[in-house]
Amino acid sequence: MNTPQFIYKIATEAAFAPSRGSAFAGMPIDERDGYMHFSTAGQLAETLRLHFAGQDRLVLLAVHAAALGENLRWEPSRGGDLFPHLYGGPLPASAIAWEAPLSVGADGSCVLPEAVR
Repeated sequence: MNTPQFIYKIATEAAFAPSRGSAFAGMPIDERDGYMHFSTAGQLAETLRLHFAGQDRLVLLAVHAAALGENLRWEPSRGGDLFPHLYGGPLPASAIAWEAPLSVGADGSCVLPEAVR
């Protein structure tokens, strides 16, 4: 598998704001599951539709996949697709390339930033 340059983390502004500029521990689901959930560019729209419909004040984090090293694992999830999961601690601020505000319509629709690739 070719590892993409960027993987994406969706967070609420309320959860991410206190750690902006420092390590981000993730969302409650990450703590519960024992690893941080990410999506590739191709998985992002469906993740937003399924898990974030009707939510605003979200933040999309573009993360340098290579910066996560061996703690990044690709594991089967929805539909058998391999999803990126981060084990072994918080997301270092140095791995975040950029962030963008995001809102998802009640029907799960969302306009992604042009930089998502």
